Amino acid sequence: MRASATRKPWYRVLYIQVLIAVLIGILVGYFFPENGKSLKPLGDGFIKLIKMMIAPIIFCTVVHGIASMGDLKKLGRIGGKTILYFEVVSTLALLIGVAVVNTLKPGAGFNIDPTTLDPKISQAYAQKAHALSAVDFILNIIPATLFDAFVSGDLLQVLLVAIFVAFAISFMGERGQPLLHGIEYASQVFFGVMHIVVKVAPIGAFGAMAFTVGSYGLGALNHLLALMAGFYLTAALFVIVVLGLIAWRSGFSIFRFLNHIKDELLLVLGTSSSETALPGMILKLRQLGCSRSTVGLVIPTGYSFNLDGTNIYMAMAAVFLAQATNTPLDLGHQISLLLIAMITSKGASGVTGAGFVILAATLAAVPSVPIESLALLVGIDRFMSECRAITNEIGNGLATVVISRWENEISKESLNANLKHPLHLSDQI
Repeated sequence: MRASATRKPWYRVLYIQVLIAVLIGILVGYFFPENGKSLKPLGDGFIKLIKMMIAPIIFCTVVHGIASMGDLKKLGRIGGKTILYFEVVSTLALLIGVAVVNTLKPGAGFNIDPTTLDPKISQAYAQKAHALSAVDFILNIIPATLFDAFVSGDLLQVLLVAIFVAFAISFMGERGQPLLHGIEYASQVFFGVMHIVVKVAPIGAFGAMAFTVGSYGLGALNHLLALMAGFYLTAALFVIVVLGLIAWRSGFSIFRFLNHIKDELLLVLGTSSSETALPGMILKLRQLGCSRSTVGLVIPTGYSFNLDGTNIYMAMAAVFLAQATNTPLDLGHQISLLLIAMITSKGASGVTGAGFVILAATLAAVPSVPIESLALLVGIDRFMSECRAITNEIGNGLATVVISRWENEISKESLNANLKHPLHLSDQI
């Protein structure tokens, strides 16, 4: 059990490998941009390998978590607390984003004429945004067939199917126990496959970062650089201050929690996708003592209903575009923007380039801001997506620990002990 006796050499630690790969990718993309662009398949291939395993892992985690709970009242209680927590924190993220962008005013003086922008650049995102209406979003949660959810990769569809299967097994009583054991063994197999796949994370992170820098560069971003800096600063303050206070009230340090999930955060940084770290996050949260049922319910739900980073980005980007195009947005317009963003942000799951697409949906619902202005953000969106994904990941992980504390699944003392010396899960491969 002594970790120090089996400590790996620094060069074999995954997060260090990923960090080195990201730095090399930046250098290759900057000095050899054409070569950097050609490395895109490395990043795409790694993300596809990860996403290949997301649906079965989520399915097994949710089914086993709910079906083994036994007490359906507890399920309803945890579900209610989860949705309430997500709504309060994600709304707070929107408010903070609006407050900061109005204070910094990064778009002021840009003086962009929307008629001079190429409408084709934002047209594709606007077309996707129309598919995010409330009715379409609800209907899209229901898969065409039971197995279609696993083919589409939509986490909400997988979550719906998993909940139905979990309840069906629960209603079977003792006859459902063999099925539950089978799902537990299947979960170990899928985590084992993920353990193999994650070994090549540095290669994927290197290719993704080299392509990004090679395609968009690091130079003269002017007002866009101010928006990026403001967004990164706001996200950092949100994590340290807002999430830090929530963690403190729950009896642990946000910095120790960040250190506990550093491997997953570096993986998100390299791939710009929070989904790539989902399996590892599930294991890390269980190492802290969070129950299977809470982890299985809170984490997948958070990927659609607790996108703190995406909410901050949407609020700041929408007001920035209004400033850049000299579009007046009074308090009433900004309140309307927040209310619309609260709804459109719930449609992020399963949408490629979700943050940008949902921003288009929000702007489409607030016609005072010209949707053509989206073209201004295309070049830097890839750089901002890393921050969005990391903030989302931290928020979802923290929510799981906090709700576990509310449910008295783990004491303050045990949680802090596990943050220092994580539990060794018997089924961790």
